[in-house]
Amino acid sequence: MGDKIGSLYMLNTCPFTWKVRALLNHLNLPHEKIQINPLKIKKSVSFAGDWGKTPVWKMSDGEIVVDSTPIMKRIDEVHNNGNLWRCDDQERRDKWMEWADTKVKDATIPILYGSIGSALSTTRSVAKHERFGLFTGRIYAWLGFPIMWGIIAKKRTKKTGMQPGELWHHLLNEWIEEIGENAFFGGNEPHIVDLAGFGYMQSIEIHPKAFRLIENHENGMLWFNRMKNVAAVQ
Repeated sequence: MGDKIGSLYMLNTCPFTWKVRALLNHLNLPHEKIQINPLKIKKSVSFAGDWGKTPVWKMSDGEIVVDSTPIMKRIDEVHNNGNLWRCDDQERRDKWMEWADTKVKDATIPILYGSIGSALSTTRSVAKHERFGLFTGRIYAWLGFPIMWGIIAKKRTKKTGMQPGELWHHLLNEWIEEIGENAFFGGNEPHIVDLAGFGYMQSIEIHPKAFRLIENHENGMLWFNRMKNVAAVQ
């Protein structure tokens, strides 16, 4: 592993992985990225116990951390003295971190799979970005989209009572109102909450058809582009 601080076991299209990658990139921390086969996740991260999902973070000393927010907090604690998580108003921090990890998280599936066209486009994109075999990837692209659109995304869209684009505009309105005149949630510098929200959004950006429903939110995109300048995953 050399001078790398740890290994991130990941899927390229996993929103939770993008959160962790945003933090690692923002702090400019050298690390190993291990992209795993989506059909072999449990086997690939079996060393993490019953977790069976991505991301998994394996530190250079062998410590294992699972789940994106705990991973972000642990990396910040070990390699940044906890500065990104530290906040004078802990109640505000906790409220908006929960907002990102519930409301924004729950809005990702509808925006990616909320229509037949976007669902097919997204599953094709996932097949391209992940380590499927050629044949398996094609099967996933054509068989996965009816399930994601017809069952999962429809159910979540019905729960929110809003169409996917409308929901994201609503969330970005809430976010921009909270930031106010500041550049970031953290003021002049990003906070972990910024990095979490940005990670979710950047995981959508790699699927252009879905992202088009978001990118016409002017103030939201101003914040997103500021984040890209300090934390974009390449």
